[in-house]
Amino acid sequence: MQDHSRAMLAHFHDYAAHRPEEQAVATQFTDFLQSAPEVFERSHLVGHFTGSAWLVSADGERILLTHHRKLERWLQLGGHADGDADLARVALREAEEESGLTDLVVEPSPFDLDCHWIPERSSEPGHWHYDVRYVVRATGSEVFAVSEESLALAWKSIRDIAEDVEADESLRRMAKKWLARGVI
Repeated sequence: MQDHSRAMLAHFHDYAAHRPEEQAVATQFTDFLQSAPEVFERSHLVGHFTGSAWLVSADGERILLTHHRKLERWLQLGGHADGDADLARVALREAEEESGLTDLVVEPSPFDLDCHWIPERSSEPGHWHYDVRYVVRATGSEVFAVSEESLALAWKSIRDIAEDVEADESLRRMAKKWLARGVI
């Protein structure tokens, strides 16, 4: 097992220890990590790891969301690991690429774990995304640029997302986690 894979294993164990209510999902991620060496490659057709950014404004009150071009819904920024087992680095890279923002800082430990099904599209079969989400903080300009992967980007109130019953379930969960931290 490579160093970053070992580090991910430690992160999943730590995640479960600090969030006992999420023990099952942490175990699911641990089992998947140990299932095959190719889990960080999108060519691993059953599923693969992705890294996402809970990209928070400097004031801690807003989150930058993408209106995802392929999925046509508001989601956090993120993408495929493409062989990179350092998922915090993946989340940071995706946040920079998809937003055009610089001066971003990523927290090293996972903020949220979410396994979700990606339906079949064109020649790509349906598969699982084992999405590891990290807090990424904007520390400079918050003026973004919309990339080709997005229909739009927008800063949204985290409090509003937490209370919006029509928002994506995982976005609501992360908003509630963020607010529960009590640290902005």
